[in-house]
Amino acid sequence: MNEKLTSASRRSFLKSSAILGGAAMTGLNLSRAVHAAGSDVIKVCLVGCGGRGNGAVRDNIKAAAEAGLKVQVVAVSDAFEGRAKGTAENLRKEFGQDVVDLPDDRVFVGLDSYKKAIDCGVDMMINASPPGFRPYQYKYAIEAGKHVFMEKPVCVDAPGYRMVMAANKLADEKGLKVGVGLQRHHQASYLREIAAIKEGKIGDITFLRCYWNGGAIWIRRPDPSMNELQYQVHNWYHFTWLSGDNIVEQHVHNLDVCNWVMDDHPVEANGMGGCEMRYRGDNRGVGQIFDHHFVEFTYPNGVKMYSQCRQINNCWNNVSEAAHGTKGSSGCSSGPGGTNPYVQEHIDLLNAIVKNEAFNEGYFGANSTFTAVLGRLATYSGQVVKWDDAVQGMPALAPEITSWDQDPPVTKNEEGDYPIAQPGVYKPY
Repeated sequence: MNEKLTSASRRSFLKSSAILGGAAMTGLNLSRAVHAAGSDVIKVCLVGCGGRGNGAVRDNIKAAAEAGLKVQVVAVSDAFEGRAKGTAENLRKEFGQDVVDLPDDRVFVGLDSYKKAIDCGVDMMINASPPGFRPYQYKYAIEAGKHVFMEKPVCVDAPGYRMVMAANKLADEKGLKVGVGLQRHHQASYLREIAAIKEGKIGDITFLRCYWNGGAIWIRRPDPSMNELQYQVHNWYHFTWLSGDNIVEQHVHNLDVCNWVMDDHPVEANGMGGCEMRYRGDNRGVGQIFDHHFVEFTYPNGVKMYSQCRQINNCWNNVSEAAHGTKGSSGCSSGPGGTNPYVQEHIDLLNAIVKNEAFNEGYFGANSTFTAVLGRLATYSGQVVKWDDAVQGMPALAPEITSWDQDPPVTKNEEGDYPIAQPGVYKPY
């Protein structure tokens, strides 16, 4: 990344964090106003009808009710027909037509169906598709003039990061509001403690630690009715081009908290990791991601952040963050949590839309995501990797996929295994 872009991204990170902190701390229900589209109903489409998408759209509906606002879900989209139709049917049963207006001709199916959902008169997209697809879908929504809530992570590679950052800038130019599913930014216990850290509670930061160590996750088995691309999208978590690996898809939450404390992103990383247990026995040949990572990140001022994440059963589990300073240490969260942060993040976004207030979480969403990508490059390669070199030199992992007839970017070898990165061999950029 050139110096101009690096500086701009850091300034945007600080600006957006400050805006968000004020919005989330001050009030749950700002006074109502007409949103930018000229109506008091915010029409919403859902892109990605998996578990998180179904959760996010319900959080959005609940947030509107708690904030005294009106949303109406008018379109859904998914790559797979069963998920799109099942989500539509369940939402119809659960909510009245004034909240969910989903005729069959606004239930869209296919890899490019997100465009149809975005283009059918909505004001806002909720995006919960696999992360490898997200930059393309986010870009399309912003270019179409839609507000966006997108789940984390927001990309899996450097081209995706650059695409998201460009779309963030366009969103600002258009006055669009962007939320990202890093819900700790809307959790009272984190807001309270991180504000205290920034006010000097633990003195100058000397180092940070963060963890997401837990058990193994789901695996979806090959289905003979699916071609190779369909299988990989169905089992998306287990392919780096779709999920970014667990350090990106899951551990991004903890890395984001450390970036929040530092008001910056790391500039360098080194680490180690591997795939020790995930694809043994009956699980052989179903994916390609690591099951453990350890990374030492370095911030511009030299402060280190030590990061662990693991998805292996019967091991020590820990999901937390910690900041250490010259006057003590902090767990980055204290006191009661307040409103459910998964709902609060939608309250804050919807209030920003109706009040037409500056709100763009896309910057810290992108920087925290690429922090995780940088860590993955370090563990996959075994090399010291630099932020600017990675942003400019890392090749694309996730191509734009719009048809099931396309070939996936990874395939099995002669032994029936997908390629798994080998430290010392893998080239980060």
